[in-house]
Amino acid sequence: MFTGIVEGTGSVHSAARRGDVMAVRIDVGGLFAGLPLGGSIAVNGCCLTAVRSDARGFDVELTEETLRRTRFEERLVPGALVNLERPMRADGRFDGHVVQGHVDGVGEILGRVPGAQWETVRFSLPPKLGRYVVEKGSITVDGVSLTVVDVDDETFSVGLIPTTLALTTLGHKAVGDPVNLEVDMIAKYLERLMEGRTA
Repeated sequence: MFTGIVEGTGSVHSAARRGDVMAVRIDVGGLFAGLPLGGSIAVNGCCLTAVRSDARGFDVELTEETLRRTRFEERLVPGALVNLERPMRADGRFDGHVVQGHVDGVGEILGRVPGAQWETVRFSLPPKLGRYVVEKGSITVDGVSLTVVDVDDETFSVGLIPTTLALTTLGHKAVGDPVNLEVDMIAKYLERLMEGRTA
């Protein structure tokens, strides 16, 4: 489990198809020295497993399901920056919100409106996810836990403070860029439970 509090960014060193998986090497500059073999790490909000790890970075393998959900195949190119977060420790402080690292869909940046101290960014919202997003609720965008400013059937907006703009990839993305979205897990469970009651 994650919290959506990005610990740092890495850069894609290499990415290539190997049979039915995509093998990706991510350089981290020593940020995650000690990531264990088989350990989980969120890459742009997607929970992946380290198949190799050393002081300079780690390797992951992406399945067809991951590629279908994320558009990583076109986005994880050499030099691309990615947001990184290790799993939450059971004895650690719980910041952000409950994040599984299971991407629900892909949105797109529709607009950016800079302010004096922060920036409003609007994203497209896949129709099947709209019912889980509420004003002042939480959403994960490329692994970053954010508060929804407003939402309609097809879009939502968030406010990004200078720290988020500086320390995550969201400060560098342009209009038209895709982003991974994970909606509130609790809302999905509640919907499923209510379906059982009305059946």
